[in-house]
Amino acid sequence: MKLLVSAIEHSANVHLAALMERLGPEVELGGIFNPSLGEPLEDLRSLAVMGVVDALGKVPFFLRLARRMVEEAETADKVLLVDGSGFNLPLAKKLRRRYPDKELIYYILPQAWAWRRYRIKTLERTLSTLASILPFERRYYSPDAPITYVGHPLLDEIEAFRDAPPRGLERVAFLPGSRPGEIRTLMPIFREVRRRLGADIAATVVIPPIFDAQRIAELYGDLEGFTISHESHRTLHRSDFAFICSGTATLEAALIGTPFVLAYRARPLDYFIATRLVRIEYAGLANLFGLDFQGRPIHPELLQEDLSADALLREMERFDRERYFEDVLKLRRYLGHGSADRVAEIVRG
Repeated sequence: MKLLVSAIEHSANVHLAALMERLGPEVELGGIFNPSLGEPLEDLRSLAVMGVVDALGKVPFFLRLARRMVEEAETADKVLLVDGSGFNLPLAKKLRRRYPDKELIYYILPQAWAWRRYRIKTLERTLSTLASILPFERRYYSPDAPITYVGHPLLDEIEAFRDAPPRGLERVAFLPGSRPGEIRTLMPIFREVRRRLGADIAATVVIPPIFDAQRIAELYGDLEGFTISHESHRTLHRSDFAFICSGTATLEAALIGTPFVLAYRARPLDYFIATRLVRIEYAGLANLFGLDFQGRPIHPELLQEDLSADALLREMERFDRERYFEDVLKLRRYLGHGSADRVAEIVRG
């Protein structure tokens, strides 16, 4: 089987790697993905996009890439789109127009329940299968929509879970994200937090393995006092607390059971646009899940002007670890199981 894939973001490629382990060598991969999985059309590791303003400058490149994907789809048996709605949803529409009978699978859906809900109708009429990783997502779609909850990919990928909350404070993890703009914004604040924690606390900064030494120096600046890790799950499991950029890593920390504070600061224009479009109360997925299964969030969030070294340290000091861990156990039960096995069945079916 020839499977054309569009996995345009780092986190999408982590989930794709777990899926490919289930699919095995009989599936020939083509399209957009991390070079560690094969030979993609383009190596996109240096083209991470952060926010509306940044995205505008890269539009011509991505339009050309979409045209190439449409041509490649002619010889593909199926198409799998993974997350990345800014690129993948317009691509899905192009593919459906060109190939009315092609099987198109969307794994990790656009968060249309949060903003631009008109996209739900587009998804329903464009995709053959909608593979949802959010238990509450189904309720926003039509009763006959081709959507199914497949489980959550992090439950496939996380190898070690805490069985009790950490008691002391010896190791602290810092995860400033994977997009250049996020990293440059958060690292000065994280460096100040690290300085104020003192030399008795071991500090680890998690850096995506896609960055080479030169790129690390450009993005992260002075890393004196930090140990570098490229393994977020292992680092989180070994840490007593963490400070994490908004994104997938916050849900990873919650599932693992490591206490943390979500930190995020966007460009003012991006934040202005987002707050007028998005219909959600929290930035962190674990908090949105918490609202669904227990009516309250799980962890603290510090956004925009509320984010500072003082505020991060204050939230760490008053963190209720016992209640948090009770919530973590509920969260694991709520999500149930991983998604790779079910998505592999869909791709093979």
